[in-house]
Amino acid sequence: MAKQKDKDSKGGGTIALNKRARHEYHIDERYECGIALLGWEVKALRAGRINLTDAYAIVRHGEIVLFGASIPPLISASTHVVAEDRRTRKLLLHRAEIDKLIGAVERKGYTLVPMAMYWKANKVKLELGLARGKQDHDKRNAAKEKDWARDRQRVMRAHNKSA
Repeated sequence: MAKQKDKDSKGGGTIALNKRARHEYHIDERYECGIALLGWEVKALRAGRINLTDAYAIVRHGEIVLFGASIPPLISASTHVVAEDRRTRKLLLHRAEIDKLIGAVERKGYTLVPMAMYWKANKVKLELGLARGKQDHDKRNAAKEKDWARDRQRVMRAHNKSA
């Protein structure tokens, strides 16, 4: 029991990854930001209930909010709280970072994509990527590179074993 408690006290664990974002976008920069959550949402995140695949961040009234992330409530959530699983959630960044991101989105046509959600010092953090969309030929080239890297590793392993 004590070992489990020690492991949890460090607070560094991945809650969710958005693997589709790396496939669909070129990620130029990454930002770590906090997220404003309600109590039932934190409980659901501890149970690993989140879907980031359709999520993205938008600029609204000079703030950056997460839109489209689904956090389904637990069955044991309080009965007097109306749980809305796809509500917009405010992202917590420094003003200079917000201004930089707003400029990139509005002037340069970038997209803000959530990459990962994780625990850091018992707080939920979101890794936000400043991204440009990939075209179909870019996706094919990325797949070829990935296949080639895998084949190259296989050949190198076989060569090292025979030597």
